[in-house]
This record gives sequence, C-alpha cells and structure tokens, in this order.
Amino acid sequence: MREQIEKFLNSLREEKGYSNNTIVAYRNDLNQFAEFLNNRAHISSWGTVTKENLLEYVDCLRREHEYASATVARKVAAIKSFFRSLVSRGEIRQDPSAELDSPKVRKYLPTSISEEEVEKLLRAPIKNDTVRGLRDTALLEILYATGMRVSEVVGLNVNDVDLVNGSVRCQSGKHRERVIPIYSRAVEALAAYLHGGRSQLVRDEDENALFLNHRGKRLTRQGLWLIIKKYVHESGIKSPVTPHTLRHSFATHLLNGGANVREVQGLLGHANISTTQVYKQVSQEKLRQVYDEAHPRAR
Repeated sequence: MREQIEKFLNSLREEKGYSNNTIVAYRNDLNQFAEFLNNRAHISSWGTVTKENLLEYVDCLRREHEYASATVARKVAAIKSFFRSLVSRGEIRQDPSAELDSPKVRKYLPTSISEEEVEKLLRAPIKNDTVRGLRDTALLEILYATGMRVSEVVGLNVNDVDLVNGSVRCQSGKHRERVIPIYSRAVEALAAYLHGGRSQLVRDEDENALFLNHRGKRLTRQGLWLIIKKYVHESGIKSPVTPHTLRHSFATHLLNGGANVREVQGLLGHANISTTQVYKQVSQEKLRQVYDEAHPRAR
C-alpha cells in the first residue's frame, strides 16, 4: 500500500510539478490513512477499501483526533485524489471515495495591512546599519514587491535575480516557473545586499542561496518569520502580521490600484483565478467598512 502512495506522490511531483511542502502534506495524510486501515480495519489492499471504511476514518479524525474541519477536509481531498489516480491507472476498479463529502469549511478572507503600515515595515530594517539590516531590507522589499510565498522566497538562489532587467525568477514547483518584475527600490535593496551584505554572511563559496542566516546557510521559513515578527514589533504595527500578510497586501494593493485580476493571478502563481478573485472581495469589504464608518446612518 505504501508503494502505491509513493508512486502517486512521484506523479504529483513529476507530472504536475507540486511543491515539496505539498508532497510532504500528501504523504503524511495518506500514510495516516493507510495506518488506520491496517490497524483498525485490517485492510492491506486499496482495492478492498469501502465507503464505510472511509466514513469510519473521517469519524475517527473528528472525534478521536478532534481535528478542525479544515484539516479533515484537506485529508479527505488527499484521499479522493489518491483513489482517482488508482482508478485512472487501472489499479482498482471502483473509487470508494467518489460519493464521500468533504466537511464544510468556513472560508476566511485573507488579511492585509494598509500601504502606510507596509511602508513602516519596509523601512524598519534601514535603522539597523549592519549586514543583517541590508539582508532584512532586501528580504522585506522582495516579499512585498513580488507577493511570493514564504517557501518561494527562502528557496531563491542568487542567479534567480536579474538586477539589470529588474526581475526575479520564482520556482514554485519542478515544472512551474514565473518571472516577476520588481520596482526600483527593491532592485536597489537587493543590489546593496548582494554587494555589501551577502558576501559577509556566506562561508561556503558553493552556497547558492540568496538569503542567508548568520551561519551562512539558507534562511529557513522559521527564520524569516522571526525577522518579520521583530520588525513588526519595532515599527509599532498593531495589526496582526505574518509572512503571508505581505503576499495578501501585495495582491490587494495591486487590485485597488486598478490591476487586472488575470495579471495578479499570474504574478501570484495561482492555478485557479477564483483564488485570486478572493482579494477583490477583500477590497470590496474594506471599501464597505470605510463607507460605514463615514456614513453611520447608512448602517
């Protein structure tokens, strides 16, 4: 059963270009399901799994593990995708998950911060006239200038940056790449870091990572989060801010400025335009809030 899981994961990686983080999540979810089938239902073949087994597993996730609906929905989606793959490859005859419903998940709108708050955050590292200050300035500028995911930013290599043309090449999967233009201030911040900061952090001349930690190694997601947390505190921003907040703010501010939804979809690397259109809804919600505050009688 585990061999078929690995075959499925390889197809996601090789054929669909899924990221390593997505592959890891799928592996954890499917291995957990396989373990349940082996230990609780004494099943050792995917072809003998029934809808009743699936319903029992979903009930176990909810009652015993007490997972949130969003987590259960993610695990169910992984299972359904896996069974569809088994059927398409002719490894099983029927899909037991075909009529399995995913739990209803409340959709939360992505949160962004104002352009004024973004400006405060971007300027916070400038006060720190050190190598780390140069790195952090470039890091924050790139996050906001491109709207890249955290994993994409920490995954950047030096040769992904084109200072002459003002762009960054982003690799979101093995076969998924996009080139994102960046504004002049981000180009200047990157140039200052590359010429005066990174050279002092790097210890191994073969290290290709763009953003380095104090040990000269590639900056991690956790390290990036700690950097943002530090400057949010120093800049006095009261709104909740995570690394993903700058991605949300990038999209929302572009749409507020009149950018086309399709263009923003391409910049963010969204496969489905409906994912990008959520930011349009955020813009409308904020406009409605401003209107209500300015016209209290209208409520």
